[in-house]
Amino acid sequence: MPPKLQEIVKLFQSVQEPKAKYEQLLFYGKNLKPLETQFKTKDNKVEGCVSQVWVRAYLDSDNNVVFEADSDSVLTKGLAALLVNGLSGRPVNEVIRVSPDFAVLLGLQQSLTPSRNNGFLNMLRLMQKKALQLAVEAEKGENSGLKMDGSVENGNFGSNSDLGVEETPVGVTNSGLKVDSRDGNVNVELDSEVGGERNRVQSSNSGGLGSRGTRIKEKLESELSPVAIEVEDISYQHAGHAGVRGSDGETHFNVKVVSKEFEGKSLVKRHRLVYGLLQEELQSGLHALSIVAKTPSEVNGS
Repeated sequence: MPPKLQEIVKLFQSVQEPKAKYEQLLFYGKNLKPLETQFKTKDNKVEGCVSQVWVRAYLDSDNNVVFEADSDSVLTKGLAALLVNGLSGRPVNEVIRVSPDFAVLLGLQQSLTPSRNNGFLNMLRLMQKKALQLAVEAEKGENSGLKMDGSVENGNFGSNSDLGVEETPVGVTNSGLKVDSRDGNVNVELDSEVGGERNRVQSSNSGGLGSRGTRIKEKLESELSPVAIEVEDISYQHAGHAGVRGSDGETHFNVKVVSKEFEGKSLVKRHRLVYGLLQEELQSGLHALSIVAKTPSEVNGS
């Protein structure tokens, strides 16, 4: 997950009240730079959103993707702003590897309707499509067909694209995206729908910990000397998500730790401590981490 997106996730996780999360979202929306009217085109419009949303993408001088977005709804604009701030200025391979599962970490489900949640995921999908499209065009050296709004002449983003040829840009792997660049056209399709049935990974909860779960437990035991610790692998609950495919399947965990190291620390600082210890795991396939961090006195006094 890109560093800025991690910071945003941690910020929202530090806010406990749903109303406060909602207000934070509105704050992001109010501070998002408006998109120029010329870029509010059909090609840049996000499908499946309750409100109108547009996303523009282009490469900067360092070949990092820069996103711009806008919406006619302040709330939806806030959701777009999260992605714009979290994904802009990063390499294409980082952008397309972001799993939709990260949305769960934000804890916004209770504040958003199912349709807005789906719209948020559609924004991410369109951003990833545009990022990969830019990478393909850059690699092919056919920038003459590249528009400033991040779209490509004759580009086809339909879900039923004819994908007879698969092509992977340099540095882009395990993205779950297929590309067909025949005849000078660029057709891009995500390998499956979010939460869809196609190519669903079959998994079960064996009750034991795999290699990642074991590393997480050992790291926390070593650094926090807990009086009690519980690490639960709940990846099986997310087996159909895009982030699980192509990984070792260990992507989602519940962690409960009781340690004196949390004494005098706020809830936010406790969570930051745990995240800091597990930073390597977070950057190598760990998508979701639910944390309960308490001191011995808090447990004994409860």
